[in-house]
Amino acid sequence: MITLYGAAQTRSFRVLWALEEANLNYDYRQVEIGHKSEKGTQAENYRQLNFQGKVPCIIHDGIVMNESAAIINYIAQLKPEINLIPKDLKIRAYYDELCFFIMSDFEQALWTVTKHQKLIPKDLQVPDIRKVADWEFARSVSALQNYISNKEFAVGDNFTMADILISHTLRWAVAYQFEIPQNLNKYMNKMFERPAYKSALQKEQS
Repeated sequence: MITLYGAAQTRSFRVLWALEEANLNYDYRQVEIGHKSEKGTQAENYRQLNFQGKVPCIIHDGIVMNESAAIINYIAQLKPEINLIPKDLKIRAYYDELCFFIMSDFEQALWTVTKHQKLIPKDLQVPDIRKVADWEFARSVSALQNYISNKEFAVGDNFTMADILISHTLRWAVAYQFEIPQNLNKYMNKMFERPAYKSALQKEQS
């Protein structure tokens, strides 16, 4: 049994979605970000699992993992028959490049805005950071267009964990009112039609 610690409107949704796609049994435990209460991410017992006091966090067979992209790749490899992660070496190389691009480049403008609006102490916030973030995000969107263009799925001919990373990050962008090209918006909405996405969303909101 996998135990997932998470919270609504965070990267832990990627893991929820991945678990639903893999049809794995799991226990989802919602925690309170930044709180020192029993269910808070700053509680001593939780910080022993995730020393940064962040989400997501999973425990499985004695393994503790705290990075969303690494976690969903791990989940994919628990169910290799579903092909949520490529087996072919060349396709896997492209998959890895795309996933690393999402984490290191594409989501960074969004994370910057999130930190300056909610997480960084007010005396350190940069009022005009959104201008920089808009510019960075536009460049990243242009790069993403080259990666996936008008393809049905990001990698190969079937749904993979890369589609979770991309469409969840696009949802994040929409929530923060960044401009999304029509084809990427269409791609995102198609991913959101998947039963696993809808099931994960219901559990996140419960």
